[in-house]
Amino acid sequence: MAENLLYYGDNLDVLRRHVKDESVDLIYLDPPFNSNADYNVLFGHADGTRAAAQIKAFGDTWRWDQAAATDFQTVVSGGGKVAEVMVAFQTMLGDSNMLAYLAMMAPRLVELRRVLRPTGSLYLHCDPTASHYLKLLLDAALGARNFRNEIIWCYRGGGVPRKDFAKKHDTIFRYSKSDTYFFDVDAVRIPYSDDVLASLPSRYDKSYRENKVYEGYRPNPLDKHPEDWWEIQPIMPSSGERLGYPTQKPLLLLERIIKASSQPGDVVLDPFCGCGTTVAAAEKLDRAWVGIDITYLAISLIKSRLTGEGVSDYKVLGEPTTADDAAQLAKDDPYQFQWWSLGLIGARPAEGRKGADQGVDGRLFFFDEGTDKPKQLIASVKAGRLQPQYVRELRGVIERENAQLGVLISFNEPTQAMRQEAASVGFYQSPWGQHPRLQLLTVGDLLAGKRVDMPAGGAHMTQVALPPTPEETVHPDQLSLGEL
Repeated sequence: MAENLLYYGDNLDVLRRHVKDESVDLIYLDPPFNSNADYNVLFGHADGTRAAAQIKAFGDTWRWDQAAATDFQTVVSGGGKVAEVMVAFQTMLGDSNMLAYLAMMAPRLVELRRVLRPTGSLYLHCDPTASHYLKLLLDAALGARNFRNEIIWCYRGGGVPRKDFAKKHDTIFRYSKSDTYFFDVDAVRIPYSDDVLASLPSRYDKSYRENKVYEGYRPNPLDKHPEDWWEIQPIMPSSGERLGYPTQKPLLLLERIIKASSQPGDVVLDPFCGCGTTVAAAEKLDRAWVGIDITYLAISLIKSRLTGEGVSDYKVLGEPTTADDAAQLAKDDPYQFQWWSLGLIGARPAEGRKGADQGVDGRLFFFDEGTDKPKQLIASVKAGRLQPQYVRELRGVIERENAQLGVLISFNEPTQAMRQEAASVGFYQSPWGQHPRLQLLTVGDLLAGKRVDMPAGGAHMTQVALPPTPEETVHPDQLSLGEL
């Protein structure tokens, strides 16, 4: 079976450098996009040199500027159907933020086709904001003849508008690479409702006995052939499956896709893997997987998720492996350094958006008394100069949050005053002994293999449903934190 791989980095670069031609059996992608953005923003024209300053950008990623203009020119200079579609888009949209988004997507779809096996399939998840443009790009990249389904994912919940029909669906485009694609319809047959089941015996018993066997398979009369609209509920705030990631998709949704278009041992790729639902579903269904994301927030969250599910057989590529690498990351982007550091101890980022965190950068839950009540460790990360007050602040957070343990992760060595302050906090008693309530660890310590001193039960971390934060909603088509 192929190796399971989790990449940190730009998926275009990772695909080009690390993923071989025709090596993937199934691709699922949910490209992040701010569907709530003002349409005047998405379709507004701008001079490339002034766009960044004068246009409200969404997610700091897709705005028409000089970098987007360069991306567009690169795509067009490559020629072919994709280039022709992009030229048509420019004629219609002008130099807009939407064009910048499409210029980002175009070369990635070309690379995804390259890595897909001839029998493989691609599922692209989107919403009405850009679905019609993405459909044309898919036709150009994979061939219109290889379009198989427009799947409508229906759901309930959320607000109801007063002057519009409620928007309660996403679109998933399904394409194959050729006419010889794999598809296992029997793996995703859907049971009828109880009302229908009650009427089935009298209607189907006789005809079923007379049915001919079709290619060795006799359909179960209690299951129906799956249709191209799926009613699956999104992750609700009270769900134990919920990770606190705004764009998290239900495991059931990914399981259905993976069962239908791959077999055990096949390779599943998600180039925008976010919180890792595709990875988790592929692991559960005995498929090999490749996940790619551009932030350590996502990579850290996926690692925490896999640890909580007892999964360790995978490699993470693209992360800092030395203190010098970590120093450069801290200098380039403190938030990325923070999320990466949390991943070193298996902690889950406390929130996805930049801003006030009330002293909590990450949390790690554990059980140590054989009860269902989780205990928690609070993590704080400091990339710059250290001060004794950081220890006092973390001590206050531990008390405020009723946490059992706290750890301060730093790049620099803590001062003696900080160590004395931490020692004064005392110990937490568990069935495995005493554990310092406030611990100081450096990145160097963690890279050298040192770990948090905590109860052995911490090695079996379980996902815990968290209360919603103000930024979160149950609606599935918000901006992906994987691109913030």
